[in-house]
Amino acid sequence: MARRPASWDDEVFALRLARSGPDLWPMLQALYGHRADYAKFCDRLKTLLRKSWKARPADLKRLDLKRDLEPDWFQRPDRAGYVFYIDRFAGTLQDIPEKLDYIEDLGATYLHLMPCLMPRPGDSDGGYSIMDYRAVNPAFGTMEDLEEVATALRERGMNLCIDLVLNHTAKEHAWAQAARAGDPKYQDYYLMFDTDELPKRFEETLVEIFPEHAPGSFTHDPETGKWVWTTFYDHQWDLNWANPEVFLEITDVMLNLANKGVDVLRLDAVAFMWKRLGTRCQSEPEVHMLLQALRACSRIAAPAVIHLEEAIVAPAEMLPYLGRGRHDGKEGNLAYHNSLMVQFWNALATRDTRMMAHVLATHFPPVLTNATYATYLRCHDDIGWAITDEDAGALHISGAAHRSYLSDFYEGSFPGSFARGAVFQYNPETNDKRITGSFASLAGLEAATDPAATEAALHRILMGHALMASFGGIPLVYMGDELALLNDYGYRDDPAHAHDSRWLNRPRMDWAQAATRHSADTPAARCFRGVKHILARRAATPELHGGVPTEILHPAVAGLFAFARRAPAGTLVCLFNFTDSWSHLDAGWLQAQGVRLFHDALADAAVPIYDGNVALAPQGRLWLR
Repeated sequence: MARRPASWDDEVFALRLARSGPDLWPMLQALYGHRADYAKFCDRLKTLLRKSWKARPADLKRLDLKRDLEPDWFQRPDRAGYVFYIDRFAGTLQDIPEKLDYIEDLGATYLHLMPCLMPRPGDSDGGYSIMDYRAVNPAFGTMEDLEEVATALRERGMNLCIDLVLNHTAKEHAWAQAARAGDPKYQDYYLMFDTDELPKRFEETLVEIFPEHAPGSFTHDPETGKWVWTTFYDHQWDLNWANPEVFLEITDVMLNLANKGVDVLRLDAVAFMWKRLGTRCQSEPEVHMLLQALRACSRIAAPAVIHLEEAIVAPAEMLPYLGRGRHDGKEGNLAYHNSLMVQFWNALATRDTRMMAHVLATHFPPVLTNATYATYLRCHDDIGWAITDEDAGALHISGAAHRSYLSDFYEGSFPGSFARGAVFQYNPETNDKRITGSFASLAGLEAATDPAATEAALHRILMGHALMASFGGIPLVYMGDELALLNDYGYRDDPAHAHDSRWLNRPRMDWAQAATRHSADTPAARCFRGVKHILARRAATPELHGGVPTEILHPAVAGLFAFARRAPAGTLVCLFNFTDSWSHLDAGWLQAQGVRLFHDALADAAVPIYDGNVALAPQGRLWLR
């Protein structure tokens, strides 16, 4: 006779282990089953999961149950994100609760606090070089302060997202320090080599991430005399995920953060987690096994938590992070829609939406299983022109020449460009030039010298927000974009930031501008009111649920981008005019796509038909029922 669980908690744990075990154990068997200690590893993992569940606070266990009953909670149109650096937005963690009225006023319900765990001193890659996963950056506060922020957000129906870096730790992390002291256990937590023979063989096929500031992928450590794998910077030591001890350690860290009240774990730099000689060591099959196993662990011990997987890669590589093939519905709940971002800026520069429609129609499915996109157009990072030669070739243009054009356009050096940005990481061997800059500056507001140019820039910004709010997924507003903040050139005077042009688009929050957001007629105030309206209308539009299919349409009008959200109760057709002139679209064509009422859900107003056509202003946008 089967032994009955000792308590309700034990029974719930057993049920969830049984539910998610089939997603967990086959992955771990494939990764680690060849090892003599595999059975012991599995026992230790079950003990860790049970311990984490028992330690989970009662209110979070109630949230687990609620989200088990409402598994689509993160796909609903009332979810909208706001992303910020703690110090540049509020000051410290203790200062965040008093800023929540502003965020609630905007309409955001999901807050991503950019890297808040304890980084190494000095250069820390903007906080992503972590030396302690269990402590908060002391400049921001304490772990108790983070828990209080999480509680304040839950009381308002908001979600907390924080970063968890999976590919590497800082070389000052306790594990790395033990490795440097000669402890073989911890040396096996990293990828360390006695000579540079094997690193040189790996580097034959690796791609340099920061060729200007951190060339190569290996660093010689004088304390050990060994070569250490350092994909990004010499102070970031890559973890050895082929070692099951690393899996146990990170699972423990992950569930500890979950029990502090984190709703969304943004898993950073996941593409690089598994290494294989003769490859780029990016997006290897084992990466997806690891990520599915980590998600299964969350579903067992903290099922209210979802995973956002940060993989800024080409479409064919990105989709598996949301679960494809045998991982369908079992891997990431969210992944950044990098292609939507790239294609927005591409279409804005060219006033041509053909490549945008081609890429989004041919590379992405209409709907995802138990997952959705994190849609964004700007963030703390640079823009890499992820446009393949094949996609450019489909339009009979040169991929290399087009990528170069986009870099020149958004740097502001191309004749007639409205943009003001800066190059980040130029690679002379490939002529690859990534671009950085704020949304407003790239959209033309900084360069605007007359009211018409200012108006056009504002409409580009608002069109972008209307696009990411309607395409499908959780739209992420990057701090300051709602106020049309411009590039911050002051970073050049800060020795800690001057080497990294990405600080151009990491300005401090302008609370003086924010204070006049409801009354002023400034670009900042008008932009805020526009973004606020977009998010409010999104929340009121059920067709924008993340589980509703998105079908790319192909109107016979140059410069228009269109897609249909095929909801059970009816279709919503979303239209965006990327040109600088009025466009007219045949009403009969719109009816054939499913438009019935000619009601704009974005403006919440009827749309007139003139001579059988619907008119869109320059940078106009419509959500048509």
